[in-house]
Amino acid sequence: MPTKVIAVANQKGGVGKTTTAVNLAACIAAVGRRVLLFDLDPQANATSGLGLEKTEGASAYRPLLGEGPLADKIKPTAYERLEIIPGEVDMCGADIELARSERHLQRASEALVPILESQRFDLVLVDCPPSLGILTLNAFTAADGLLVPLQCEYYALEGISMVTRILRQLRENGVNARLELLGIVMTMYDGRTKLSQQVVSEVREHFGEKVFETLIPRTTKVAEAPSFGQPIMYYDPYSPATAAYELLAAEVLKRLGLGQAPAQ
Repeated sequence: MPTKVIAVANQKGGVGKTTTAVNLAACIAAVGRRVLLFDLDPQANATSGLGLEKTEGASAYRPLLGEGPLADKIKPTAYERLEIIPGEVDMCGADIELARSERHLQRASEALVPILESQRFDLVLVDCPPSLGILTLNAFTAADGLLVPLQCEYYALEGISMVTRILRQLRENGVNARLELLGIVMTMYDGRTKLSQQVVSEVREHFGEKVFETLIPRTTKVAEAPSFGQPIMYYDPYSPATAAYELLAAEVLKRLGLGQAPAQ
């Protein structure tokens, strides 16, 4: 089965985008799938969230400009079957540099081709910057599916309207006709508040089955885990958030038609 590429994106910051990318990658690797986490965010929080240093020259910056293979940037993590293309601050320059280059929206897509053809991974998860700049559009052009984390708060729907509009444009313009909205995951859910319940209900009303059943709870442990360089399932195996991300991973695999692989 061809390797799937999923972009995790929302142009609004603070919605749990990187937290979702890191924890989903860890949970999917834990059930036996080979996962590559591609950190396209200059803040490189997915990189530090997996316990790696932000190292100069380690990112996809040069390969995106056509200088050397992207596969050379893949690094192992402390977790079996989970590898990463780290991010770093120099990715900020990529937005400007790529804008001046030919086929500027296809750079990530083209750089990923040898990695996908090698079938070294079952899934590539791309952590996008919290903006709809050229790096995010590169991720959208390379992806089969888009996973949008939405915080349970008043302006949640505003965050997704722009993303879905761009998704539609990329498909209609033929830039990436296969791009689909894989799903929307509701994050920072607090079942004790009416607001959280109302927002989930409203988003489900708008997007129906595209909204994952699993709700990611707001917990302090999830906020703490990145500072220890660990996904939540390793930092606190018994946290409600660990259970939620494991359920979300199962839903994602089902939607991708990957099912659960036996842990090796």
